[in-house]
Amino acid sequence: MVCSHLAALEQALLASGVKETSRGQAWSKNCREWVYFDVVFDLSALRARFAFAPCVEDSENLDPKSGQERGLYCAQCQDAVMGRFEGAALYP
Repeated sequence: MVCSHLAALEQALLASGVKETSRGQAWSKNCREWVYFDVVFDLSALRARFAFAPCVEDSENLDPKSGQERGLYCAQCQDAVMGRFEGAALYP
């Protein structure tokens, strides 16, 4: 499970049946647990729906070589809940 700052989002995704595609330490020692879902996040809608702490930041990687992704990153705990940049259903 990801940190308490992102747990409500992770639980909502799993309860909705969104497919989890990867989980673990993503790519550096500055990452703790990152979980990836087969979904495109509407970050504005997520922020309106969930009461995220100030440490939760939007995260976006648009580099096609390293893998495009969009989601939310906890700067305090170094966890993230990430989705695809395009090519999947929009959530929420």
